Amino acid sequence: MRVKRSLAILITGMFLAAVVGCVQQPAMESINEPGPVEPYLEVLGVAQDGGAPHIGCEKACCRDRWNDPDQWHRVVSLGLVDPVSGERWLFEATPDLPHQLRSLLQLPGGSKRSSFEGVVLTHAHIGHYPGLMYFGREARGTDGVPVFAMPRMADFLETNGPWDQLVGLGNIEIVRLANGESHRLNDRLEVIPFRVPHRDEYSETVGYRIVGPNRSVLFIPDVDKWQTMVTPIEVLLEEVDVAYLDGTFFDNAELPNRDMSEIPHPFIIESIDRFGPLPASQRAKIRFIHLNHSNQALVADSEAQQRIQEAGMSVAVEGERVAL
Repeated sequence: MRVKRSLAILITGMFLAAVVGCVQQPAMESINEPGPVEPYLEVLGVAQDGGAPHIGCEKACCRDRWNDPDQWHRVVSLGLVDPVSGERWLFEATPDLPHQLRSLLQLPGGSKRSSFEGVVLTHAHIGHYPGLMYFGREARGTDGVPVFAMPRMADFLETNGPWDQLVGLGNIEIVRLANGESHRLNDRLEVIPFRVPHRDEYSETVGYRIVGPNRSVLFIPDVDKWQTMVTPIEVLLEEVDVAYLDGTFFDNAELPNRDMSEIPHPFIIESIDRFGPLPASQRAKIRFIHLNHSNQALVADSEAQQRIQEAGMSVAVEGERVAL
């Protein structure tokens, strides 16, 4: 049975979310500046689905951000570039997609043509796929943009409006992925999706291992709790060089008017406790990403950031790069 949602409400919400995330912070010094031929990832967004500042928020966490665009954060996304082939891919189709796609197309080493090789999706929550709307006839009107998705995610896009129109008109072309199976993007790059537990109302949720010729990166922007994963997160950490992990909330006191059990994520303080016994080399791989607007870890030099750094971990920043 087809699930039809109110297009008017959806589009309005997404455009509002896009407005709050359109300016990124100055880039930090790159983690590992790639050479002229090395493929690399660049962080294009670090915020939770609603961005920061957040729609309707006039509390202290957003008040200063509304008045200072330099403090705005785009929704979580990564850009992948292979300077040898000139190919580029976008991880997640966020409400900030117009800005993030422009950033991707301007990254060094990409082809000079104004196209790219596709979008890689994790799941069907509002910060991760609605940017596909910009590929439709009302906006860019693209021709066959590859959208890499797991089976339920693919089915959702193919059988629910307005996304099915993108498929029907050929604006996007679904590329189906399989749990735990490598998918080669080109001769030097591959992605390996793996299921993670999350609120899977409309699709499954996955993380990715992104593998290059020399290094690999773990990307898990959303997960319920680390202890609910089938493969222990520590095992996955051992297999990669850098890990962008769910850091949505610092602790359970951020949203006093919400039942946090309804929006489960691993609190950063839980992650600090869990990863604390690991060797320093393992902890140094971790960059927290997908930060809610209420999360003080978004604030430079905050007590939350200092606690993370003292634990040997860090917070992802827009503009940082990882050579693959």
